[in-house]
Amino acid sequence: MSKEEIRIKEIISYLETLAPRAYQESYDNAGLIVGNSSNHVSGVLISLDATEEIVDEAIATGCSLIVAHHPIVFKGLKTLTGSNYVERTVIKAIQHDVAIYAIHTNLDNVLDGVNAEIANIIGLKNQRILAPKSGILSKIVTFCPKDNTGEVLAALHEAGAGHIGNYDHCSFRVAGTGSFRPNDKANPHIGTPHQLEQVHEDRLELIFPSHLSQLIVNTLQTAHPYEEVAYYLTSLQNQYQEVGSGMIGTLPEPMQPDKFLAHLKEVFDLQVIKYTPVNKKIHTVAVCGGAGSFLLESAKKQSADAFVTSDFKYHEYFDAEGRVLVADIGHYESEVSTKNLLHRKLKQKFTNIALRLSKANTNPVRYYL
Repeated sequence: MSKEEIRIKEIISYLETLAPRAYQESYDNAGLIVGNSSNHVSGVLISLDATEEIVDEAIATGCSLIVAHHPIVFKGLKTLTGSNYVERTVIKAIQHDVAIYAIHTNLDNVLDGVNAEIANIIGLKNQRILAPKSGILSKIVTFCPKDNTGEVLAALHEAGAGHIGNYDHCSFRVAGTGSFRPNDKANPHIGTPHQLEQVHEDRLELIFPSHLSQLIVNTLQTAHPYEEVAYYLTSLQNQYQEVGSGMIGTLPEPMQPDKFLAHLKEVFDLQVIKYTPVNKKIHTVAVCGGAGSFLLESAKKQSADAFVTSDFKYHEYFDAEGRVLVADIGHYESEVSTKNLLHRKLKQKFTNIALRLSKANTNPVRYYL
């Protein structure tokens, strides 16, 4: 496959299998922000932010696509006059035919995403989602002639149904009798018009992520032998342990607070850390890339000794109550490793296009020491 055969939409499709846009937060604007998804990709520039400086870097390095963690546009633009950095960035990208794609809170919320990267840098073991989401799973129930159960299940599993934690191909079936009577317009797989039929059928039940609903239904209708397929969908309130906010895990060995802070400073190459003191060793650690104060209660409920995040407000530090060491390491510092995560993921799939890590430091914050 030549470089010219890779289109932006192929890269987007791959990234959204890793972090479906359905998993982004309601306030977010992940996805293709600037550009035509049918355009060819001359190269990909991977960055934390999408700013004018990043667009300039993409132009200079011959990259027609920027994959950034943070969206340059969060809210609708009413004008494009270049009056602020957002408008100037968008205008420059359009002028130079540079596409901008953002993979933001959807990448935060998946098991192998931003927060796992942070946890790995710290060296945490036994990692799990800190605050799993609920309401994003569905169940499909359908009824199938026993002779066709195998092929229908295989198709549904291939489409993404029946995955639960470390198990796949999960389903439930129970035997029963289905009855129906075709009319004159029917073309039944089994039976004759105007005659009541009774068929040995299996009732099949499978769980799947809700954003796959249309794919699952289409797959069922294609694989099922009946002309009219009986099925129903149910939304579930189960927590989905593979999708949610933050991450929590344990250090290989407990550390004194000062040693833990020194460890953070080293592995994240930090100039300064804002923190709340505790009088205990640090063993269980929660993390959240970017602004994470909303997860402090979850960290406390799960007995975290430390919470590594950023963007705490003054009064929010009091909520630690001496129970958890809140380490505010800075927004940029907590998430800049996302560039390496995206580079690794893209390199695994696309070996024939230029993948470049941005060399720019887009952190708007400076420290006077």
